[in-house]
Amino acid sequence: MVDQGTTNQTPWTVARLLQWTQQYLAQRGVDEARLATEVLLSHALNCRKIELYTRFDSVPDADKRAAFRELVKAAADHAPVAYLVGHKEFFSLEFEVTPAVLIPRPETEMLVMRALQLCEEHGWEAPQFLDVGTGSGCLAVAILKHLPAAKAVAIDISAQALEVAQRNASEHEVAERVVFAQADRLGLSAGLVPDDGFDFLVSNPPYVSVAEMATLPKNVRDHEPAVALTVEGDGLSFYRTFADTGGTILRVGGSILVEIGYGKEEAVVGIFSRTGCWEHVGTWRDPQDPHDRVMEFRLKEARGIRQEA
Repeated sequence: MVDQGTTNQTPWTVARLLQWTQQYLAQRGVDEARLATEVLLSHALNCRKIELYTRFDSVPDADKRAAFRELVKAAADHAPVAYLVGHKEFFSLEFEVTPAVLIPRPETEMLVMRALQLCEEHGWEAPQFLDVGTGSGCLAVAILKHLPAAKAVAIDISAQALEVAQRNASEHEVAERVVFAQADRLGLSAGLVPDDGFDFLVSNPPYVSVAEMATLPKNVRDHEPAVALTVEGDGLSFYRTFADTGGTILRVGGSILVEIGYGKEEAVVGIFSRTGCWEHVGTWRDPQDPHDRVMEFRLKEARGIRQEA
């Protein structure tokens, strides 16, 4: 992008910046180039996206154009836009994101929706739940925002991720109802588990197999935390942990809600079925999503040995 205020006497108005950048990012293979352009430009101009369309004819000052130009260069090299601007919307809430956390995806909102439906079905006004691999805290925070009497424990193996999640919980005024703890999988200390067990568990676990990692888009594979994307082997080990030991931290009748990767439903059903203590309640997807995303398993009987942290 040549930027000297004008090119061939044509000023770099907001409208022209939007048009040129969208085409440039699309040529560089950036997904949703129009949206990326809007997010980056509104960030550089410190305004809301909708305000760009009331400023079509305005010419941003040189400093703001320079800041925008640097953002565009990074985005063209496939740096995730959410990391560049430092935030991402999830379930109509704004979340801080850094390279220490997975960027929240729209498809993961189905986990929140199903958790809220589950509480409504059971009449749970003050459930206690566990969020495994909390990352930015988007699942726990979104659920707590919609259930004012609920309480949560949110765990992650990454101390840096927990710091981000804590800030998001504070920003959305739910910090007093969530305990953040560093833990691997279900390795919870005894004091974190309610006496009667959690009512439900939610998790968007690492489910990308080693072989699948190479097929991920560059902006995901090279920038987002690998520990949040993949685990050893076939990408199913977290589901095995949930099936084998989840019954030690949930109350009987409680549910595990997990996001799954494309084509993994049959394998995940098999993992839970072999234990004999889980009922497959159902599988959900957003009507606009071609893939199944969320599976629910209800505990029929407590089994297993809880892993101590």
